[in-house]
Amino acid sequence: MPKIKIETIIDAPIDRVFDLARSIDLHTLSTKKTNEKAVAGKTSGFIEFGESVTWRARHLGVYQKLSVEITEYDKPNMFKDVMLKGAFKSMSHKHSFKQIGNKTTMTDEFEFESPFGPIGKIANYLFLKNYMTKFLIEKNKELKKFAENEKLYKLILK
Repeated sequence: MPKIKIETIIDAPIDRVFDLARSIDLHTLSTKKTNEKAVAGKTSGFIEFGESVTWRARHLGVYQKLSVEITEYDKPNMFKDVMLKGAFKSMSHKHSFKQIGNKTTMTDEFEFESPFGPIGKIANYLFLKNYMTKFLIEKNKELKKFAENEKLYKLILK
């Protein structure tokens, strides 16, 4: 099962970064390249423990849906979403946050397993792990931009 770990240092308070990471609206804005839209469950605002969201997005040239639920939640330190239904055989994404001075370190731990047995395992290592890593890095760049800019941050709060 491939595992991706990404650390992003953000010049903003932990509460702000935690909330932006849970924002359905910012997720939609930060994933314009894949045309992600929340189509069921929690479709705007900030997702909370026990809530779910279904995303519709275009990945690798194909539109697909992914439903996740927030299964662990410790504000403002961590939350975890786990796939309920989607293209993966399994998927979990742990978001951890640590305040260090005036900055926050946000750590993404993304684990997934592709369907289709041995063919899926080959796809994981040939391109899918790299694709998902790039996707998460781009998403985090947008989150960082909104967290570090007061005007952009306030747009998400409306």
